[in-house]
Amino acid sequence: MQTFSPGALACVMHKPARLSGEHMAQTAADILIEILQEWGVDTIFGLPGDGINGIMEALRKKRDAIRFVQVRHEEAAAFMACGYAKFTGRLGVCLATSGPGGIHLLNGLYDAKLDGQPVLAITGMPYHDLIGTFTQQDVELDKLFMDVAKYSVRVMGPTHVENVAHLACRTALLYRGVAHISFPVDLQEREIKGERSKRNIAGHNSELQAHGARLPNDADLAQAADVLNQGKKIVILAGRGALGAGAELERAAEMLGAPIVKPLLGKGSVPDDSPYTTGCIGLLGTRPSQEALESCDTLLMVGTSFPYLEFLPKPGQARGVQIELDPMRIGLRYPVEIGLIGDSRRTLQALLPMLQRHDDRSFLETAQKGMTSWWKMMDEHAAVTEMPMKPQALAAAVNRHLHDDAIVVSDSGTIATWWARYMRVKRGQMYSLSGTLASMANGLPYAIAAQIAHPGRQVVAFVGDGGFSMLMAEFANCVRARLPIKVVIVKNNALGMIKWEQMVFLGNPEYGCELQPIDFAAYARACGGSAFSVEDPRKLDDVIGQAFASDGPAIIEATVDPFEPPLPPKISVDQATRFAESLAKGQPHRGKIALTVLADKVRELV
Repeated sequence: MQTFSPGALACVMHKPARLSGEHMAQTAADILIEILQEWGVDTIFGLPGDGINGIMEALRKKRDAIRFVQVRHEEAAAFMACGYAKFTGRLGVCLATSGPGGIHLLNGLYDAKLDGQPVLAITGMPYHDLIGTFTQQDVELDKLFMDVAKYSVRVMGPTHVENVAHLACRTALLYRGVAHISFPVDLQEREIKGERSKRNIAGHNSELQAHGARLPNDADLAQAADVLNQGKKIVILAGRGALGAGAELERAAEMLGAPIVKPLLGKGSVPDDSPYTTGCIGLLGTRPSQEALESCDTLLMVGTSFPYLEFLPKPGQARGVQIELDPMRIGLRYPVEIGLIGDSRRTLQALLPMLQRHDDRSFLETAQKGMTSWWKMMDEHAAVTEMPMKPQALAAAVNRHLHDDAIVVSDSGTIATWWARYMRVKRGQMYSLSGTLASMANGLPYAIAAQIAHPGRQVVAFVGDGGFSMLMAEFANCVRARLPIKVVIVKNNALGMIKWEQMVFLGNPEYGCELQPIDFAAYARACGGSAFSVEDPRKLDDVIGQAFASDGPAIIEATVDPFEPPLPPKISVDQATRFAESLAKGQPHRGKIALTVLADKVRELV
C-alpha cells in the first residue's frame, strides 16, 4: 500500500530551517505564516472572516508559496486538514475566524484527534483587551479547544508568535494529534519592533526535531517472540498504525501461519488479494475474520485500538502481544502479556528474525478457505440485476473502474459496509474514512484534500445521500478549483445505518430516518460540474465508465434499494430476535424488508 505511518514521519516531515534573529516579515501574522513555511506547510484550508484579517493578508502576500483553499463551511476545512494529514503524513492546517468560525472546526478536529492525525488549527479572537467582556464573537477558543487539542494556546503578543508556532507544529507532528493557536485580531497586524520580555531572549528557541529509535528493547522483543512462537492459532490484527508495514505483516503471517484481520482504518495495510488477509472485522467485516478471532489462541495487535471489544477474543481465551507507538494504549482493548513500544514497521523488522516458522498451516488454511467462500458470496450479491438496484452491485462496479493507484474515501453509515466489503484494496491504492469518530460528512472533504495532495491520481468519494448533503456545498469548490474528483452518491433517501440500528439493536421500528429526496444530478449541474444518474444495475459499468472518464468533477447519483440491510457477518440470536420485534411493532415497509432479508439469506445458502 502507498500509505504513511508514524514511523515514516521523519522521512516525510520537512525539516525547518533555524530562524535567524531577524525576519523579513513585518507583522505578527507574517511571522506565523513564515514559520509554517519552515515546517513544510504549503496548503491551508479555511474560510476568511474579520477575526483573521491579519492572517489572511499575510497569506495573500505568500500566495505563491502557500495555497489557501477556501471552503464553504469551517467543518469541511478541519476534515480536509485531517484528510490531508492521512494521505500525506504531513501537517494538515485549517484556519477559521473568531467565535462561530472556530466552533465549526471542532467536529473535524475531533476526527483528527481520535484517528491520531497531525493537524494545526488556527483561529481568530476578538481584540485582546476586549476578551471576556461580552464583545462581538467573544468565545475563548483556547479554552474551548482544551479537550480536542494536545496543545492549545492564545497568542499574548507579537513576540510570542515565534515560540508558540514552533511548539504547536512540533506537538501536532510528533504527538500525532491536534494543536491550536488562537490569535487576537489586533495582534495579528501588530508590527514587530523587537519588544521582547527580558526572558524571551532571541535565539533560545530551537527548531530541531528529535526522533527516538521507536523500537522496543531486546528483552521485550524476546518475550513477545516466545509468546508468538508458542501459539498454535495466531491472528494478526492490523490497524491504522500498521499502514506502511504491509511487507512486514505478510512476512509475519507467513512465519506464524496467521491470518491478517483488518479494522477499517487498517483496510489499506495489506491488499485484499493477499493470501494472508481475511479482510475487515466488526459489523462491516467478514465472517472468516470474525471466526478467526473467535477461535484463536494468540493475538498479535499491530497499531490498533479497535474499539469493538465484542469482536475480540474473550479475556483468557488468547495470549496477547501488542505493538503500539503510544504507551498509553497498551492493554487498552485486550489484556496482552507484552507490549512493544515502537513504530509498527521497524518493530516487526526487529521481531521477525526471532520468530519460528509454524509448519502447521491448518489455521491459516481454514481462514483461506473461508475467504474463498466469502468472496464467492460477495460476488453473488453483487451480480444481482433485479430492480431496485442493490448497493452491493454499485460498490462492485465502482471497484472495477478504480485505477491501481486510486485514493478511495468513504463516509459513515451503511455506505461504509459496501465500501469495506466490495472495494478490494490493491497495492498502491489508499483508503480512509472517519474511523474512530465515525462522523458523517467527511467523505467529500477528504476527497478534496486527497486530490489537492495528489493531483495526478484518481480520487473517488463513495458517500451516502445523508452524509453528502451535510457538506454538499463543497462540491462547488471542486468545480472552482477544477478538481477531477468523482463523487458516487448511494441514494436510498434514508439514514440507513441509524434505521437498521434502531431495528436490530433495540428492536424498535425506525423513526426519524427518512430523508426528503434531492436531485443530486441537477445539483451537480447547478454547480457547474458533470452529472450522471443510474438506477438500472445492468447500466452500471457504462455509466461509471463514462463518469470516471469525464474531465473535471462529477457526481454519479445511484438510486439503490432502501430496504437492503447491511447484515453483520454473523447474526446473533439477540439481533435476530430484536429485528423480529421491530417488525412486529409496526416497522414501516416491514413486508418489503422481510422479503429482502430473506432473499439475501437464501443467496448465502444456495
